[in-house]
Amino acid sequence: MSLSHTAAEYMLSDALLPDPSSSRAKGLRLELPSDRLLKFVTVGLPLCLVSLAFAREFSAGSQISCFSPTNFTGKQSAYTDTACWDSLIHHGFDAEGHAVTKSLWALRVFPYSLLVVAVLMYLPYLLWRYTAAPALHSDLLFIIDELDKSYNRSVRLVQHMKKVQQSSAEPESFWEEYERARRERYFEFPLLERYLSCKQHAHALVFIYILRNLLLLLFLAATCLYLVFLHLNIFFQDEFNCSIATGLLQAEPHIPPLIPCKLVFFSVFQLISLSLGSVYVLLMPVVIYNALQLCQWDKGLLSVYEMLPAFDLLSRRMLTCPLNDLNVILLFLRANISELTSFSRLNAVSALREATANKEDIDTVIDFMTLLAGLETTKPKH
Repeated sequence: MSLSHTAAEYMLSDALLPDPSSSRAKGLRLELPSDRLLKFVTVGLPLCLVSLAFAREFSAGSQISCFSPTNFTGKQSAYTDTACWDSLIHHGFDAEGHAVTKSLWALRVFPYSLLVVAVLMYLPYLLWRYTAAPALHSDLLFIIDELDKSYNRSVRLVQHMKKVQQSSAEPESFWEEYERARRERYFEFPLLERYLSCKQHAHALVFIYILRNLLLLLFLAATCLYLVFLHLNIFFQDEFNCSIATGLLQAEPHIPPLIPCKLVFFSVFQLISLSLGSVYVLLMPVVIYNALQLCQWDKGLLSVYEMLPAFDLLSRRMLTCPLNDLNVILLFLRANISELTSFSRLNAVSALREATANKEDIDTVIDFMTLLAGLETTKPKH
């Protein structure tokens, strides 16, 4: 055997991918990077702000300061602060002089409402994790394994063709047989291609993914509307008049009907609500963008595998409406590209293929690797 044939044999042996390790199943990412960022911000931000609010409450002590009459004792003043904080009802008068009351109870439950917001933002993630993620994990594991196996099959086919070409007495008959085999599609391994074609007619994953983004967008909008309501009705009133003519002070003489009070934590709640609302408004376009990704195909990954003779999903124009499970799987394949070992090698071959002068002579990775194996530099022209 000549030195060139020996070198070609070693090169083709090194081109084979090793068997996948068992850690591949554990390393698959079942969330897109943008979805992971959204989960971290939408859930983590209100929890962080809640901790700040509670830390402010525990460190500052009383959350309200009432201006009690000078003749009140210390205990009566403390009771006044407690009673007004428990009621949080503003007593005032309208334009016609009629007495009106306004509840400020939303200020007291505001930190707890942020906890509810965090739980709501976590619900879309739970929906995806327990309804779509198990099926997506199985799909990704099977497709990644089959893509790598298709690459290995192509390399082994090149090895066999190299041996047949070396033993062939008539090179032209070898190329004629090769062209006939390609026309009759003998090189195909149709399991993966048919599986991906079936995924074009399934819509479970895309429905759950769109539902997840719609729920997240709904919760973001509802939170922003809730914060706007608080600002318009409550967060511009840090002072209110409190009635303490009840309870222990009801029988006390010379009790004024109303006592002015001031909310100590008011500026902190304003800052928290503005920060949360601003971030959530900025995240809404990100959620919309995630949903709109499904309106177009990600053909970059499939086009690289078009060089394999066992895969021609694009060339046969089998891609139809992008709103199906296959498009969702392609997005997650892109996110798990590090687990797809054959992609980097085929991508390099694709770059070399584009730089080749005789592009009409290189149609698949078999052609390219056959040239590297020291066979005919060009196929015979008919």
